[in-house]
Amino acid sequence: MEEHILTAYRLCVRGVVLSVLLSLHMGAKGGEESAATPPPVSQSATPSPMMPEATRSPPPHATLQIVEPALPFDLWDRIRDGFSLEPLPDDHLVLRHIAWFAARPDYVERTVERSRRYLYFIVEEVQRRGMPMEIALLPIVESAFNPHALSRSQASGMWQFIPATGRLFGLQQDWWYDGRKDVIAATNSALDYLQKLYDEFGSWELALAGYNCGEGKIRREIAYNQARNRPLDYQHLNLPEETRNYVPKLLAAKAIVLEPEHYGLSLTPIPDEPYFSAVTTRKRIDTKVAAQFAEMSVEDFLMLNPGFNRPVISLDFNKEKTILVPAGVADRFVSRLEDPDVKLLSWKTHLLRRGEPLEKVATQYGLSSEELKRINGISSNRKIAGGGVILVPDKPGTPKTSLDLNGKPESEIPSPVPVTHSRHAAKGSKNPKSGASHSGKHKKTARKNPAQPKAASR
Repeated sequence: MEEHILTAYRLCVRGVVLSVLLSLHMGAKGGEESAATPPPVSQSATPSPMMPEATRSPPPHATLQIVEPALPFDLWDRIRDGFSLEPLPDDHLVLRHIAWFAARPDYVERTVERSRRYLYFIVEEVQRRGMPMEIALLPIVESAFNPHALSRSQASGMWQFIPATGRLFGLQQDWWYDGRKDVIAATNSALDYLQKLYDEFGSWELALAGYNCGEGKIRREIAYNQARNRPLDYQHLNLPEETRNYVPKLLAAKAIVLEPEHYGLSLTPIPDEPYFSAVTTRKRIDTKVAAQFAEMSVEDFLMLNPGFNRPVISLDFNKEKTILVPAGVADRFVSRLEDPDVKLLSWKTHLLRRGEPLEKVATQYGLSSEELKRINGISSNRKIAGGGVILVPDKPGTPKTSLDLNGKPESEIPSPVPVTHSRHAAKGSKNPKSGASHSGKHKKTARKNPAQPKAASR
């Protein structure tokens, strides 16, 4: 027992001796290196323990480096990394649309320039939902990234919703505001709709087709092929011509993004960082004033905020409004908005009495009747019924009227219809009293699917 203890003690002492010798050797070596390479004069002072941390000299051999801020990555690279849709077995339509894009470099350039404002937000949302990144390019197909686009079937905005489908997916539409054109609201509704279609059909190609021509059409064509043991994929369904070209056009845009140089095109880099910030407020404010606060022209401001229909961003104190401004000016925008000395509003409402000439009101407020109609969304050839509310400038010397929208906008009041007296029922009417006619069959059909979108529209 004593032998074991003695052996352990000797090993311990030997370890301590070796550690001391090694330390002495390393110290001597460090001294030789210091003597061979004396430190610069500016770094030779030993910092006092009492000196503040910020004023101490750096340790010997330390180098001071200025770190340049890293440039943001190109958003196009992030988009390319997220592509996941498979090529179509028959790609002749894809090649045709690639040729169309390649022959129109100016069109591609304008589309890319418009997309700069919105693409980062769309990419973030698509990625957050785990969707194929090709979906972020869908506004190229729908509207060329034009948030003011309006189709013949009244589909509106960057994602081209028709009024009924827009309401179905929660997009508010009234005299002041159209949510179908709102960048954030319409993007979220479009992605919700596409996800719903994918969950039903289990294929992104069929989901995209349903977005274009309506899910009802896709269901019917799937059932038709299923009953005949035919393939159920996108290219084997009997779809409208626009829908048959819809996915190929998206895949053509993908091909351009993947290799623009191969097709003689170039894509201007887009920073992979937010372009805009969202500010919420209940304040009443002119669109023109808001644009000034955001350090933008009115035209550029409305490209970020296309949902606002009037020169005033709503007069309703009870509704919060979301205003998009460039990310770099958001703090200044909020400060200006909260400044009590700044006048935010230069418009008011005027109740148009029945029989009151619009020309007289326009002259009273220093406007032409055409300009007054345009501001209030009244068609130039429309007859005025009266009894509605219109927006007029709030200028000194003009009558004091309410700032609240206490009444229906004049543009939403039906035009007066001349009264005609006839002894005979209108042509096609079965019952003059009830107003029933031969069109009742179509009305009944429409009631079966009240929310179903029309073909080639949202």
